[in-house]
Amino acid sequence: MTVDTASPGQRIPVPPHRDTLARRGSISLSRHPRLRLTLMLSAPLLWLGLIYIVALAALLITALWTVDSFTGTITRSWTLDNIITVVTGSLYQTVTVRTVGVALLVTLIDILVALPIAFFMAKVASPRWQRILVIAVLMPLWASYLVKAYAWRSVLSQNGIFEWLVAPFGGETPGYGLPATVITLAYLWLPYVILPVYAGLERVPDSLLEASGDLGGKTWATLRLVVLPMIWPAIIAGSIFSFSLSLGDYITVNIVGGANQMLGNLVYTNVGAANNLPLAAAIALIPIVIIFGYLAVVRRTGALENL
Repeated sequence: MTVDTASPGQRIPVPPHRDTLARRGSISLSRHPRLRLTLMLSAPLLWLGLIYIVALAALLITALWTVDSFTGTITRSWTLDNIITVVTGSLYQTVTVRTVGVALLVTLIDILVALPIAFFMAKVASPRWQRILVIAVLMPLWASYLVKAYAWRSVLSQNGIFEWLVAPFGGETPGYGLPATVITLAYLWLPYVILPVYAGLERVPDSLLEASGDLGGKTWATLRLVVLPMIWPAIIAGSIFSFSLSLGDYITVNIVGGANQMLGNLVYTNVGAANNLPLAAAIALIPIVIIFGYLAVVRRTGALENL
């Protein structure tokens, strides 16, 4: 029989069966790493399942209900009317095309801006400057989302900073609308694209770049044939962030988008002012289907397997 020490000078006897069970459990876990991994991941996986899978199931079920036109209460009768309305309605088709177009444009801009920044951070800057630049990329994430959105509203307004900068060259501010929405969203999600690309570039050995140069490879050929294939999974990871976040955004559109609407605005309107939760749930299924389709296409390229 073993003993536990409760405090200095005091020894409490431990029952033999408790010591035996603990020893057997420890031996079993050490011999079965998969069992140890399963027990370790069971709690977070259960939580993720409740948050995402159950929430998606509830969303789908809600989309199959209706709202009584007289009382405004939800009628729990199964029907596909909301989904048919969303799929066939010209308004929803127009807004869906606009939303996907904005999300794709934001993603493309972020990738084009993130690549040179991440390359300089990973391959050109000294270790000290790398740390400084990483902090500089992360600093915008410390500020409030609304503060950044309203700051861009001020920058892009009439007589704002942007107009003051481009006026000497004959330019003018885009004002409020889709261009302002794209600019603001591209700024908001840029750190989420820079960081994965930076991590991917850090894994590219410098010896490969040197070997390409020794074999006569020019800069653009090296970037296109050596670097780009190796960081493609990182680019895909960053694009998933910017695309999905832009697809569901509605606050920025309200602040700088003018009269334009995106799918998130339609969901917000039907949840709040219209008080039509089933229709809002049906509209919310559109970006979910789009992002699942995007992930399926990306998965076929094999990029997700290398993340």
